[in-house]
Amino acid sequence: MKKSILTLCIMLATGTLQAQETTKFTAGKHNEYGLVYTLPQTVFDIEVTATKTIQKTGPYYKYTEKYLGIPVTITENKEFWTLDNVNVSSYGVPDREQEYMVKFKSGSTPYMYLNKEGLLLAVNTDPVEESTPSAAPAASRKKASPDNNRYASVLTEEMLMSGSTAKMAEMAAKQIYRIRESRMDLSTGDSDQKPADGAALRLMMQQLDEQESSLMAMFLGTTQTEQVTKHFTWTPRNETANEIVFRISDLLGIVEKNDLSGAPVYINLKITEKGEYPLDAKGNVKEMPKNGLAYCIPGKAAIDIVFKGKPVFNGSFQVAQFGIVYGLDPSLFENKKTPSYVTFYPQTGAIREIGQ
Repeated sequence: MKKSILTLCIMLATGTLQAQETTKFTAGKHNEYGLVYTLPQTVFDIEVTATKTIQKTGPYYKYTEKYLGIPVTITENKEFWTLDNVNVSSYGVPDREQEYMVKFKSGSTPYMYLNKEGLLLAVNTDPVEESTPSAAPAASRKKASPDNNRYASVLTEEMLMSGSTAKMAEMAAKQIYRIRESRMDLSTGDSDQKPADGAALRLMMQQLDEQESSLMAMFLGTTQTEQVTKHFTWTPRNETANEIVFRISDLLGIVEKNDLSGAPVYINLKITEKGEYPLDAKGNVKEMPKNGLAYCIPGKAAIDIVFKGKPVFNGSFQVAQFGIVYGLDPSLFENKKTPSYVTFYPQTGAIREIGQ
């Protein structure tokens, strides 16, 4: 059943390219009724999302409790990263040690679909659409608060000429209270400046909110965040414990496992079930069909990922590497009136559905 791969160029010349980057191959005289394909090994895509936070003190942070009566939390400039989420998904890549050719009976016309990498997807039917994870990093999402450049927009001439930081802080606090009074007067209708309509009222309230936000930032400081997503590829070979897959650095964020600037993130894999050959009614291993259509009976594994002693992901997956290869009798697919069909999981090479 197993055989070195034939020249793929010959097969491509006889196939039909599909929209989902699959190719259809039909058994016939041109290929001596033999079709070549590959089974996969299972690979994991580890998607990591982390947030970068930059905190800056406000110029008047020392006077926050004195003039506003509230505690201040940002008392020094700092930058740090936090791990938000880890997600793991599986996909299949060609296992070059699992390349096969199946030969059908002369005169029959079975066909199969392969993906662009030569993995077997279906025989005598259309393949099931699959999506594979993208290794490209997702776009960063930023959330900003007022920064020092915006302070100038709310500094009055009187504040600038006050001559001391303490006096400027006092005047900024008084301006905050005036803004709050103005907003209250607008909301209750006691303001001398009556808005023309609801839209004008909303605009005036928005402007007051922005002014207060900028002034409050001068006491409470500012926080800016940026969320980043990266992907790592990991291929299991056997059970593993406390293997470092990536790191989280306070300065650089998500970094490679060899970058010692970050704290390690560990992956653990435990084989929970190994693939087994099917048994007959007497409990004996079924005989492998001659020149059978190879497929995988995968094993199963539990995966968990740990950061600073706490689990950040756990899940269970089927894995081709922990399974065995068996075969389907080619005669199932040769009947011209009622041929069988079969679809496969590209992540493992296992049978998804089989029927007539």
